[in-house]
Amino acid sequence: MKPIILKSVLISLLILPLLVACGGDQRSGEVAAWEARAERITIIRDTWGVPHIYAPTDADAVFGLMYAQAEDDFPRIEANFLASQGRMAEVDGEAALWRDLRMQLFVDPAAMQALYAESPDWLQDLMNAWADGLNYFLHRNPQVQPKALARFEPWMALTFSEGSIGGDIERVNLRELEAFYAALADGSPPSGEEDAAFRSGDRLELGTVASALVMPDPDAEPRGSNGIAIAPERTRDGHALLLINPHTSLYFRHEAHVVSEEGLNVYGALTWGQFFVYQGFNETAGWMHTSSGVDNIDEFLETVVARDGAYFYRMGNEERPIQTREITLRYRTEDGQQATRSFTAYRTHRGPVVRAVDGRWVSVAMMENPLGALIQSYQRTRAPNLAAFLEVMRGHTNSSNNTLFADAEGNIAYLHANFVPIRDSGFDYTVPVDGGDPATDWQGIHTIEESPNSINPATGWAFCTNNWPYSAAGAASPVPADFPDYMDRRTENPRGVHALALLEGAGGFTLESLRDAAYSPWLPVFEDWIPPLVVAWGRLPMGVPLRDQTAEAVALLADWDRRWDIASIPTSLAIFWATELSREAAAPARLAGMDPFDWMARRAPDALLLETLVTAMERLEADFGDWRTPWGEINRFQRLTGQRTSVFDDALPSLPVGFTSARWGSLASYGAQAQEGTKRWYGTTGNSFVAVVEFGPRLRAVAITAGGLSNDPDSPHFDDQGARYAAGDLRPVYFYRDEVEAAAVRRYHPGQ
Repeated sequence: MKPIILKSVLISLLILPLLVACGGDQRSGEVAAWEARAERITIIRDTWGVPHIYAPTDADAVFGLMYAQAEDDFPRIEANFLASQGRMAEVDGEAALWRDLRMQLFVDPAAMQALYAESPDWLQDLMNAWADGLNYFLHRNPQVQPKALARFEPWMALTFSEGSIGGDIERVNLRELEAFYAALADGSPPSGEEDAAFRSGDRLELGTVASALVMPDPDAEPRGSNGIAIAPERTRDGHALLLINPHTSLYFRHEAHVVSEEGLNVYGALTWGQFFVYQGFNETAGWMHTSSGVDNIDEFLETVVARDGAYFYRMGNEERPIQTREITLRYRTEDGQQATRSFTAYRTHRGPVVRAVDGRWVSVAMMENPLGALIQSYQRTRAPNLAAFLEVMRGHTNSSNNTLFADAEGNIAYLHANFVPIRDSGFDYTVPVDGGDPATDWQGIHTIEESPNSINPATGWAFCTNNWPYSAAGAASPVPADFPDYMDRRTENPRGVHALALLEGAGGFTLESLRDAAYSPWLPVFEDWIPPLVVAWGRLPMGVPLRDQTAEAVALLADWDRRWDIASIPTSLAIFWATELSREAAAPARLAGMDPFDWMARRAPDALLLETLVTAMERLEADFGDWRTPWGEINRFQRLTGQRTSVFDDALPSLPVGFTSARWGSLASYGAQAQEGTKRWYGTTGNSFVAVVEFGPRLRAVAITAGGLSNDPDSPHFDDQGARYAAGDLRPVYFYRDEVEAAAVRRYHPGQ
């Protein structure tokens, strides 16, 4: 055996230099191609560091865009694509395994590679350019050390094809998924029973199993958006207007302008790592997405039979084999090494199995069409008008959002969620339905025409604030009785009340007045909450200590105009009180089966209203020395580092912010609270990118990005927009080449 081993070693030693040489040639050829492409692309950075990318082709423009994005915040790009591929545990450790498993139940790398191969040539060109732009950035910037994703492959773009802040997959309950797959990995059925017990599914009474889908906490900080479209007849100058106001974590998106000689000319906000503008506008049309209340994710109770080491599920009178796939995940160990753990994933024709209930497995169905989603996400950026935009929407892959639209032809629209499965209204899909009954299966997708839209409504305006579609255009809105309940599960919200008050009967809008409306300081929740407080105080007997203790505070609130302002003491008092009241009212409102806000306005006992006011005053005293503290001393904007998790420090400079949490009906949203080690409240969510656009003969727009575009504290564009952001002072957008050239600070090719 030894001579054979020696011969093998000698052959290997002879071949190795050839392999290295071939690899080197391939690598040098790749770099040469990158450099040649980079020479064709010009990036112009304007006064605010916004990159304007000019290129011969769309693919060249994508290459330049990704290079510019990576310059501004490569860590967020990497984090997004580690998450989208189910690879976060490689960085964050074993605790992230279940999140990664959840992602890979839906995102199979092999399937994504097959979809890439099936993609149309034009899309492959874009995905190739996307990967090349990022890889060229890493080649030219060796000081940037990726945590795990050192090379991007074109197919990876398909793993993150829709730019919402909360993807559909995140609705799957992580705790129950872990319980299910951990039990199976240990070799036992998740119910803890013998295989034969899986036949017992029929004894589970349908309708008694609660949904495990993760729903937004109604008491938590709203993460949604505002969009308003104004038709020409409601504007001063006869031009359609559009407000783009997404509410996300503050540094969730990049701002850029992308232009090609093939006709691409789009400006707006992109989710880090994606090559399409998610919220924005081209020269003749604009769009704004708002998180929808549509019900388009369903759970199915499956009756499963285990036989001869395999699993089957009942479907009508037949048994179908459950599909299986092996998933191996890598994770970082405590000593910094990489280890692996493997799982067998299970799936029915509806979707992955994600949990078990009393012997029945639960599969979940949602939109799974990454190729269609990427095509739709990109093509809408090129749509010149409403007709073209609607054609793009017929792909039905923008699953979690409503859309506000306006164009230079004068069209406006509220367009309801773009993926709504047709279901038998005889079943209650708010809870898991019987997967063994074929009648529970989805029966296709509702068309655009079957959705509760408001297209060119007679009122001349349309809006959405993550509320229901049935007030989107005031009196011209769709009627709930015309649509199945699953079209939307929401009702009106405080921001909706606010928007309606601004829009109904109003006219003569300009870009500037729509901008001002976006920062309207009214807090409508307190119109309902403060009067019961005043009445409760008036019912207190004279001489009761509580009456004297709260007299000044109640008088201030009674006289307050319900509008935020950095100099306002009542704003501070009202928000601290409402925060305490919301916390205390959550449980009794749930028991009463009421919306917490309605319960607080109509059912809250006098004692609760007054005691929470005392608690709020005491907290203000403890944290700020006096309960009469102006709002701007409390509510602050601060950006200290470029880390994904922000840190804050009361001893370091910060800026006052007037606008408040969207919970209270503020259209401009700022989700702030005391952070670790602070007394002051610092924002982490809310207004991120804001723009107002006028579609005249020559487009005009203003915009703001939270803080600044760069994640580098040493960059002049790290916090250069901070003061304007805090004040709602939107800056001009440079859209036309002459404007860009006049505002140019730096001009270069990628890699220079």
